[in-house]
Amino acid sequence: MSLKSIVRELKEMRDGIGSISKRGVESRHWLGRTKSHVAPDVLVTPFEPIQQGQWANLPPELLLDIIRRVEESETSWPARAVVVFCASVCKSWRSIAKEIVKTPEQCGRITFPLSLKQPGPRDSPIQCFIRRNRETSTYILYFGLVPSENESNKLLLAAKRIRRATGTNFIISLAANDFSRASNKYVGKLRQVLVFTIHDSQPPRDATIQPNCPSSRRFNSKQVSPRVPACNYLVGTVSYELNVLCTRGPRKMHCIMNSIPVSAIQEGGNAPTSTSSPQIFDEPFSPSPALKGKGPTTDLNSASPPELPVLSQGSVEPLVLKNKAPRWHEQLQCWCLNFKGRVTVASVKNFQLVAAVDPSHNVSAAEQEMVILQFGKIGKDIFTMDYCYPLSAFQAFAICLSSFDTKPACE
Repeated sequence: MSLKSIVRELKEMRDGIGSISKRGVESRHWLGRTKSHVAPDVLVTPFEPIQQGQWANLPPELLLDIIRRVEESETSWPARAVVVFCASVCKSWRSIAKEIVKTPEQCGRITFPLSLKQPGPRDSPIQCFIRRNRETSTYILYFGLVPSENESNKLLLAAKRIRRATGTNFIISLAANDFSRASNKYVGKLRQVLVFTIHDSQPPRDATIQPNCPSSRRFNSKQVSPRVPACNYLVGTVSYELNVLCTRGPRKMHCIMNSIPVSAIQEGGNAPTSTSSPQIFDEPFSPSPALKGKGPTTDLNSASPPELPVLSQGSVEPLVLKNKAPRWHEQLQCWCLNFKGRVTVASVKNFQLVAAVDPSHNVSAAEQEMVILQFGKIGKDIFTMDYCYPLSAFQAFAICLSSFDTKPACE
């Protein structure tokens, strides 16, 4: 059997499983509305396993070869979605796919949602772009060089800006139409009061976290699923230097990445990398029918769960990022940076971030000059975002979102 026929059957199997799940949801909805009926036992056993067919019983050696060939042949989106289809067949396929598919740091490619919270590649950056919608206050991060004409770009992350009297929140999600923190699509947020703080929905790997979350009166414990993040973990801060004298020049940024040690950019150092998907990405959130209608309705999107800082282990020093100093161009009469063709429109939002280290950190000069994140404008409401190790797509996107909010006395 050819590789194309195998991929075609995998897609058909995935569509079939999806239709079965949809019919199951419809049947449960019908059962919830009908109060007096007699149903056979087969309809009230929601945990009955689905028949997965012949593909679940393939020999491990053959299965390993199939998934490896698919992973090597489909290296770009949208064709790379086939790799995700393979991991969706059953547990055996998923375990082998996780062994074969490497992290973005190792292969330079984004495959699973977990890849968005793993460090980028060391050699070349991952190139993305952000589309801003002023009417809906949403910001969509796509994978690719520039927007395509047929709108077939791969959506990575989405954010929605919510203004309040106390500050501004950017809710970050995996979907462009679901920004509720009760959803399994929620991945974190960017909060602005005096400075910008980056909050992750899951505790960073290799970081000591406070074991107990303080109780919050805004939440009813009976209404929150264990799969919903009840806490936000502080993984970074972004601050802008005040420009009270209104001197000419670009904004000056200062980023402290609490979840990344400065040793990650030293020779032989490694950034913390999550290797297992959190449960929130694996299972959708659905409140129990027994809890519906009981107690007051709480809007999780407007509530603020407890926010726990990442506590450093011992004397671990966090990584600090700063603006790369621009140069003044006499002919153009403006500040300039070499974006290597990725930025075409002058804007106060454009920036490049490099590591801010001391001589005692023993970081090479080349590593100090390496651009870790760059962001710039290429058209109306279109911006490019290129990031690399040790930042993840989620962290880079959150830093870029801070450039969209109003910063008094910083320009």
